[in-house]
Amino acid sequence: MAKVSGSASADVAAPIDAVWAIVQDVERWPAWQDTLGELRALEHDGEGRASVCQMQLDAKITQIKMKLRCDYQPPRRMSFQRESGDLSSLAGSWQLEDLGDGRTRATYDLVVNPGGVLNFLLNDATTKRLRETLVDVRPGELKTRAEGG
Repeated sequence: MAKVSGSASADVAAPIDAVWAIVQDVERWPAWQDTLGELRALEHDGEGRASVCQMQLDAKITQIKMKLRCDYQPPRRMSFQRESGDLSSLAGSWQLEDLGDGRTRATYDLVVNPGGVLNFLLNDATTKRLRETLVDVRPGELKTRAEGG
């Protein structure tokens, strides 16, 4: 069974609170994450953050729709997990580390098990491309957003 998984990091020239503000604003992720299409919050937590959302992801080989549950541990960790949708499973997180001097290390982790028919579309080459598209670029996208790019 093919899985797409990995971890990638970037050092961001912004304080952890500024980076956290971007990470926790799930409803605005499509503005800076290239592969995200529509994202709509279905439920919010006591802080007004999306706790359950419906989203569409452009995986290049197909469009994927799913419902995600989000969990927040400010200002260091935000995680999300598939509740329902086109994939067998998906779990990911943002972890932030205060490097001092107004700098933050942002690490993005993702594990995807496509399952079903989508497994037949994956081979080593497409799995590698999906990892690059869905994992490797994320910290750079966050860095660009946080640094005002």
